[in-house]
Amino acid sequence: MNDSAPLPGPSGLPSHDESVAYVKELGKPTSAEVLRSARSAERVALQPRCGVGSHAQMMTLLRDLERHARPDVLSLTIDSHTRLKRFENARAVLLQNPADLNGYPLVTHGWERGRELNEAVSAPLEIRHGSPDARALFRTAVASGITSFEGGGISYNLPYSKAVPLAESLAAWQEVDALCGDLAERGLVVDRELFGTLTAVLVPPSISLAINVLEAVAAAREGVRCVSMAYPQGGHFEQDVAALRAIPALAARYLPDSVEVHAVLHEFMGVFPRERANAEDLILYGALVARLGGATKLITKTYLEAYGIPDTRANVDGLLLASRANSPLLGFITLDEDRIAEELEWILQEVAEIVDPVLAAPDLYAEIASAFAAGRLDIPFSASRHALSEIIPRRAPDGAIRYFATGSLPFSGHTRKRNARGLASAGAGSAGAGLGDMVKGLTADINYFLNVFGESPAPPPS
Repeated sequence: MNDSAPLPGPSGLPSHDESVAYVKELGKPTSAEVLRSARSAERVALQPRCGVGSHAQMMTLLRDLERHARPDVLSLTIDSHTRLKRFENARAVLLQNPADLNGYPLVTHGWERGRELNEAVSAPLEIRHGSPDARALFRTAVASGITSFEGGGISYNLPYSKAVPLAESLAAWQEVDALCGDLAERGLVVDRELFGTLTAVLVPPSISLAINVLEAVAAAREGVRCVSMAYPQGGHFEQDVAALRAIPALAARYLPDSVEVHAVLHEFMGVFPRERANAEDLILYGALVARLGGATKLITKTYLEAYGIPDTRANVDGLLLASRANSPLLGFITLDEDRIAEELEWILQEVAEIVDPVLAAPDLYAEIASAFAAGRLDIPFSASRHALSEIIPRRAPDGAIRYFATGSLPFSGHTRKRNARGLASAGAGSAGAGLGDMVKGLTADINYFLNVFGESPAPPPS
């Protein structure tokens, strides 16, 4: 566990059979088993984000989180160098100053150290990263006995990378999913969590869920047996609940019965309140959305989100606060089920209009790349040149996220008109609005919860 000890380097990985045997010998549940148990008990499983460069500090962080908050799943968030396969860069920084890494460089530390982390806690681990090509990372994770792996060829490319062609990322993730299929045949089901949060800023529910569906179908075709479809909290209670409830409906429509599907909610990933009381209100609010939407798992936030990377104490407090949503005393809460049903109907319709033409193509991977090039698939505010980013989301007066501009998405005229009607009374749908007004409006939409709590935006750094 000594970070000053020589790094193990790219030693040979154990066979899949040996890795499967190791997981069985660990004596703790896999991520898929934890999720299945949580859903059966009708409780929301909790998971924090966490990752540091130092092996010793990563070990301490995982142990402290488990000791004080008992999360159901623990995270290994991976550093940026490893995400982009810059393993030598990760090694150089790790040897010089591990604190300069923004996550844990698992490939550089090696699978033996990965197993040390796994054996230090009773909760299963998940790899969270952001890599368009995660093949080396996945193999190291499997050898470490890690049983959940986030990402996909769309969701871990377009929000993060500028120039990686979709054909390349899709091919890399097809290999990851095929390896999951092989592991399932050998008796180890790896949970494949899909990053439906995308750019995490004003993401319309149907775009998030459409990308989830496409990645899930691709994974299932390669033999993946457990899929977690993740959705980012948008801020409108009924719309968010409807989006989570859409996930099992979409699974029934598009995936075989052999694939177990779980809904995951990421607590609000936009601009967070700076005042602790307001931030904690938002954390509890998100946890209630997860419970009432039927989410199997919640990815939690902390009261330090507005200030940067949270410390261990803040992570613990965030987990403990979110866990209150599982209280049996909250069973009295009721919602506007008619409004939720209306939102659900429209979300399912929009997703179908987006994904059905893509899934009808003979080559799913080629069609995904072609559809993004033409704008028939798109995501807002993408970092990539391989997405047109012609769709523009805005908030309706009630806080729901609608489409101001739909670009070349294959929406029906009825769907376009409904979104326009939803925004008209907000003044967002005016064709004569100038660029300055549009930027001002989008900024207000992004700062939604600051406005709710009456907080002013943080001043720019001097």
